[in-house]
Amino acid sequence: MSEFRKRMAASPEFARFAPFLIFCALTTAGGMLGGDWKFWLYGVKVLVGAWMVWEMRPFVTEMRWAISWEAVVVGVAIFVLWVGLNPYYPMNQLLFKDTKESIWNPFDRFGDGGLMAWVLIIVRLMGMTLVVPPLEEVFYRSLFYRYLIKYDFLKVPLGYFDGVALAIVAATFGFVHFEWLAGIICAVGYQWLVIRKGRLGDAMTAHAITNFLLGVYVVWKGGAAWKFF
Repeated sequence: MSEFRKRMAASPEFARFAPFLIFCALTTAGGMLGGDWKFWLYGVKVLVGAWMVWEMRPFVTEMRWAISWEAVVVGVAIFVLWVGLNPYYPMNQLLFKDTKESIWNPFDRFGDGGLMAWVLIIVRLMGMTLVVPPLEEVFYRSLFYRYLIKYDFLKVPLGYFDGVALAIVAATFGFVHFEWLAGIICAVGYQWLVIRKGRLGDAMTAHAITNFLLGVYVVWKGGAAWKFF
């Protein structure tokens, strides 16, 4: 057993927090280094993230995909709100740069229709659809939300409702997104799914649907839509 797996086996908190933290660190590194690093590090991040999700499986038992009509509705609705609300409120300029250099658009770097550009886009779509949802949902909806309710968070059922914890998690989720208002709505919607269903899988599915639709929308629309990637 690897040292990473041993740490996850020994600590439920580590198993749910460390993969998310590593993923965020790689995201931050790509943004800070700029240039082509934002493309290459995203590819590395997807591979590392996929490996971590695989390693987490035996120790994070709630990390199981589940499909329901509620998950589909929430996933599609949040995508519509994410795009539709965008022109009507100021973005989070405190944590994010709103410049051409900060936009992740491989067509600008590798040419329209270039093979490398399409490879990077496919990798990004796979990452945001299959890797980001389990990592973020495990951290925010399983660990953070329940930890705010009780230190021994595993004793808190996934379906337990706590208004204060919901507000804190939603505010935090919004704060770490450029589209902060959409992020808050997103967090409330996904947490509602977890509470309603008493499991994490529906929120993972809704998150995956939202992200996939955003990715397809960006590639289809181009132009200013690249800011959503």
